[in-house]
Amino acid sequence: MPVFRYTKLSGAGHKEQSTVEAPSVADARRRLRAAGVHVIEITDGQIDVQHQLAGQPRTIGFRKIKRRDLSTAIWQLASLLHAGIALVPALSAMVEQLGNRPLAGVFGQIRDKVNEGTSLAKAMEEYPAVFSEIFISMVSAGEATGTLENVLSRLAEMSEKRNNLTNKVKAAMAYPLFMAVAGVAVVGFIFAFVIPSIAKLFLEMNRQLPWPTIMLIGISDFTQRYFWVLLAVPGAFAGALVLWLRTTAGRETWDRLKLKCPLLGGLALKMAVSRFSRTLAVLLASGLPIVEALDLARRVIGNSAVSAVVEDAKDAISHGERIANSFRKSGVFPPIVIHMIAAGEKSGSIEEGLANVADVFDNEVETTVKALTSLLEPLMIVLLGTIVGFIVLAILLPIFDINQAIV
Repeated sequence: MPVFRYTKLSGAGHKEQSTVEAPSVADARRRLRAAGVHVIEITDGQIDVQHQLAGQPRTIGFRKIKRRDLSTAIWQLASLLHAGIALVPALSAMVEQLGNRPLAGVFGQIRDKVNEGTSLAKAMEEYPAVFSEIFISMVSAGEATGTLENVLSRLAEMSEKRNNLTNKVKAAMAYPLFMAVAGVAVVGFIFAFVIPSIAKLFLEMNRQLPWPTIMLIGISDFTQRYFWVLLAVPGAFAGALVLWLRTTAGRETWDRLKLKCPLLGGLALKMAVSRFSRTLAVLLASGLPIVEALDLARRVIGNSAVSAVVEDAKDAISHGERIANSFRKSGVFPPIVIHMIAAGEKSGSIEEGLANVADVFDNEVETTVKALTSLLEPLMIVLLGTIVGFIVLAILLPIFDINQAIV
């Protein structure tokens, strides 16, 4: 049975680490909760156990499942349940609707398990490559409160909004990225193949060359001589960076630097706050307690620095402090988030305020990305134009000198 390491809060308020055996993370969390243990974090099982799970047939090919396909399937399942169709027939309809897609096999096996008496959340736990822990926890809460169709609708809506935002950011960055790749390829081709031929012609003339031409020939010669070095050094740096980012210290340092980066730091914070706010809103609306909801929501933030703030706030809330005050102390979350949470605490509808915050920050992220790309495009055009202009000038100057000498 897999062994999971967890961090708990002792009676004296200190953090302690221990291990627990359970079939899954969700089972481990339930066992510890039933034992009265205040769990702060549960990490994945042992490495060998992970490899065993990854090698089982139930996880083969699941990585090919697109998030949009999953969110569409959940929307359809929620609609079927809203229409009054029982869960097993609704799952059968989903299998028929999905046809030959990989997701159809997943829902087919889930249907069989549910038909045998297993709960939907328990059946979904068998497919961690498809359903996240947040997803399973919300489904479990929906089954317990009899609001499964509402929970599924919220999950699908959250996933769809997240996918839409991601696609908009990717679409906005596609053109600048294409220009950068094309520009580097064109300039590299010129220095590697065009300049050497022209340089040979100029050198055979045995004339004094202008300094731009000398510089151009020197850069071209250096590029040819040290071509593999120019590729190896950035490759080695990128590899070292990836290895460093896989360490806890490296990832935390990188996340802090991202938040402090000019222009991009604000964008990174807005995206993290948006993901956190929307996820927490959905978890709370599904009936999960605030401490457990915070523990789950912080895992989707995507920034360890912001996640640490949420972790500290969760500890403070578990000791009776108000939610808004816990986040205000960090100084990381924007004031609008704090005020929305404070207003939600007073009115008793904190999830509605968090959902509004997520919508606001989604719009700000989209606007910021558009502004950055509109600024980036002319800068790239000016940069490429300057490089090409320098190359043209360096080639034409000797030709002008030759024409003057002939005249």
